[in-house]
Amino acid sequence: LLSAIPYIGTTLVEWIWGGFSVDKATLTRFFAFHFILPFIIAALAMVHLLFLHETGSNNPTGLNSDADKIPFHPYYTIKDILGIIILILFLISLVLFAPDLLGD
Repeated sequence: LLSAIPYIGTTLVEWIWGGFSVDKATLTRFFAFHFILPFIIAALAMVHLLFLHETGSNNPTGLNSDADKIPFHPYYTIKDILGIIILILFLISLVLFAPDLLGD
């Protein structure tokens, strides 16, 4: 996909993957990127939970506009945890019951 970028595509491919050929260096970089990517996504999700849900997306400065409101943080944190559990259950069921469904 990077090679489709005009003017700099070939340079990007050679810089990131080490060229167009599939050899040891290319595979090592490919597996390294694919190993580290889930950890990067998990770290970004934790930063999201830590900062956005601390004050709320509708109140980024953290000012107390109404003390009688339902707390923002616990509701959305539980909602996010439930969403993650449902997503993981869906992916596990997809892998276990229909492993070739998304293949060629």
